[in-house]
Amino acid sequence: MQLHLLEIVSAFLVLFAVIDIFGSLPIILDLKTKNGGTIHAFKAAATAYIILITFLFLGEMILKLFGVDITSFALAGAVILAFIAFEMIFGFEVFKVDAPSGVSIVPIAFPLIAGAGSFTTLLALRAEFDTINIIIALTLNMGLVYVVLRSTSKVERLLGKGGVYILKKFFGIILLAMAIKLFMTNFEHIVLSFIQKING
Repeated sequence: MQLHLLEIVSAFLVLFAVIDIFGSLPIILDLKTKNGGTIHAFKAAATAYIILITFLFLGEMILKLFGVDITSFALAGAVILAFIAFEMIFGFEVFKVDAPSGVSIVPIAFPLIAGAGSFTTLLALRAEFDTINIIIALTLNMGLVYVVLRSTSKVERLLGKGGVYILKKFFGIILLAMAIKLFMTNFEHIVLSFIQKING
């Protein structure tokens, strides 16, 4: 293992774009409202970090153990994201806040932060970068996630109820579009693989 600043910066930027914690802020604010104003920032960030680190080393093996490939896993993640988007756009409840951790673990830590996109990205980065550089980049990203989650109350006060409402509807549509794209991409991959098996 060898530390390489360029690899760390590159991996950080890729993960930052995929995790997109700032783009997820309207979703998080909406979930916070549903949960009575409580989000455990450290618990959410730490859980996501543990999930992602575990997946970095054991992801493919765990999925194979259950007979699930990364494409099918991405499809499942896309469906969950779509339901979150429907909640934001139409205002009905899908995720009932009945866990002791509220919404901090599900759906914030997983699948918003540690989701299908970040899982597949980590596997792709492993093929290109040294593992230690990926871990550092991931750690820096999770530190940023923690800071953003801790600052949600300030953001909420700054935007006001009207601003939060508008952002929620707008980003709900964006999230739905992302979920559809993720679903279609991976569904296409499954269909093509099935056709190749038939023809092969």
